[in-house]
Amino acid sequence: QVQLVESGGGLVQPGGSLRLSCEASRNILTFTVMGWYRQAPGKERELVAIMAIGGGTVSADSVKGRFTISRNSAKNTIYLQMNSLKPEDTAVYYCGAGAGWGVVDYWGQGTQVTVSS
Repeated sequence: QVQLVESGGGLVQPGGSLRLSCEASRNILTFTVMGWYRQAPGKERELVAIMAIGGGTVSADSVKGRFTISRNSAKNTIYLQMNSLKPEDTAVYYCGAGAGWGVVDYWGQGTQVTVSS
């Protein structure tokens, strides 16, 4: 059973930054795609940023230029650096991993990000 454990969420003021981490219980090079999704209250879960382990990333238009996805394969961890945060970024952020674009076979438990003054 694969486990994905997110960390790094919290409360931040508008314009602030946070870095989320997602550590996998197995070698992330065995996944084809890993990434970040979010779900705000009353809304559907949406893609934030995903990366192909072999190269290539996709980001939502709403976060381009502000959020950056990266990885450290030696630590089996991916990251989401979030800058210039806005109140509309408030959501539970989930890490997901799967066998292809648009495929999520494993989910983390989620970490809350709240952007508020």
